[in-house]
Amino acid sequence: MGDSSRAVMGRPREFDIDQALERAMRVFWARGYEGASLAELTRAMGITKTSMYAAYGNKEQLFRKALQRYGAGPAAYVTRALEEPTARAVALAFLRGAVCTTTSPDGPSGCLAVQGALASSDESRPIHDLLVDWRNDAGVRLEGRFRRAVDEGDLPRDADPRRLARFVMTVGFGIAVQAANGLGPAELDEIVDAAMLGWPV
Repeated sequence: MGDSSRAVMGRPREFDIDQALERAMRVFWARGYEGASLAELTRAMGITKTSMYAAYGNKEQLFRKALQRYGAGPAAYVTRALEEPTARAVALAFLRGAVCTTTSPDGPSGCLAVQGALASSDESRPIHDLLVDWRNDAGVRLEGRFRRAVDEGDLPRDADPRRLARFVMTVGFGIAVQAANGLGPAELDEIVDAAMLGWPV
């Protein structure tokens, strides 16, 4: 849905603020933070640089908003996976979700949280740190879910929740890199199947 709020001086916005943010998210997803120029972003969004600054702030602020949208949209599989009834189902849903999102015909290949950090310069350090925190947060949430599984007897007592979370995260982000390299869903699902063979029983 668009934002019906009015811009400065009481003039109505001439673009759909949500739709423009969706387009910006896709540019960042495909090009990374540094690879996405302001000219490319505003062209995709269908707005001027002045309108972009007025509506979203600078490029860094736009990226932060785009990452929030990505987390609530394409990457929402992470939250859904955590709601699965068993630890194994959590891991499987997480990895299958990674395959689905990174190879969707409706979006760029790969993961915005991985692509966004490529070729990060000193000037882009805040974005690099933001993405590290974003990825680490997913790992912390997985670890907490697996710790609960140990407490509930769903995982063996000697299972290491942190190690399992790191394993799932590593495979998940490896899937994203391979998707960006051109591997398709069937090939990536085979990787998921192989990874799950080592799941503790």
